[in-house]
Amino acid sequence: MVTAAATFGIKRIYAAPADDDGCRVLVDRLWPRGLSKENARLDLWLREVAPSAPLRQEFGHMKERFEDFRRQYLQELADNPAVGTLHELAATHKKVTLLYGARDPEVNHALVLLEFIQRHPQPHGH
Repeated sequence: MVTAAATFGIKRIYAAPADDDGCRVLVDRLWPRGLSKENARLDLWLREVAPSAPLRQEFGHMKERFEDFRRQYLQELADNPAVGTLHELAATHKKVTLLYGARDPEVNHALVLLEFIQRHPQPHGH
């Protein structure tokens, strides 16, 4: 059976949920401050796909460290089985929105995750 791949998007978790978000997946290791589970309207909290704690702490959301962080996180993702969960969701949803809590929309791990997923589509037969 051939299924169309989902469109992946990213969005800050604090932005209002929208009907066109599709499957809403929080990709942070830590729960976002000040947000109730009800207001998050999550379909899944996939902590395992987030950067490792040491990598996240080293990065510290500092723009000058982003390229090094990006390179290291891409390496982590290459061996992370949780990426397969995102591909499974893509097979059954028209859209999958990756949600993150970081303040900066241009310097965050969700951008790197989206880049990785788009570069490494689901292998055939999975």
